Amino acid sequence: MMTLPNLLTMSRIVTIPLLVFLLWWPEWRLGYALAYGLYCLMGITDYFDGYLARSNGAVSKLGQFLDPIADKLMIAAVILVLTAQGYLRGPYVGDMHVIAGLIILMREIAVSGLREFLGSLQISVPVSKLAKWKTALQLVALGGLILGGAVYGSPCPASSDVCQTWPENWIHLVSLTALWAAAILTLITGWDYLRVGLKHMD
Repeated sequence: MMTLPNLLTMSRIVTIPLLVFLLWWPEWRLGYALAYGLYCLMGITDYFDGYLARSNGAVSKLGQFLDPIADKLMIAAVILVLTAQGYLRGPYVGDMHVIAGLIILMREIAVSGLREFLGSLQISVPVSKLAKWKTALQLVALGGLILGGAVYGSPCPASSDVCQTWPENWIHLVSLTALWAAAILTLITGWDYLRVGLKHMD
């Protein structure tokens, strides 16, 4: 059913390749500026598709299916490209910042599998407030990493082993910190979902 909320959701999915294209060159600051604007626009559509669906009584099974997929595809694509281009590398622990991204990706896959299993038992798992905070925090963190690329360029140029540190690229450092905070919340909320799922497993 092609309602406006569903069209907004689908627009996020079809826009992901363009977002990836703009992020592909780590030194292309204009590309990262455009990517940041596109990323924010995708976040706005994420809010409005749910708002319009609820306010107009247009919640559909297609929308319930596509919305979480669109979110996960966007998050996974951004994390993978930023990792490949050195944006999840930084001061103090170097490449270990990638672990925060891995935690988020693994949790998303695990929870998706758990929801599919529980769905076959006709058991729904509501999204907790903490999970919503986790989602908001990871979106802000990834957006900050993109913004840092637009303002300062690549924090860890491929031609150098030295990463910019505070205060030269404070946006990057703050965003990495937020990503770790999101990863911690990811573990907490993931365990909460798993506990619910275990109650229904023999």
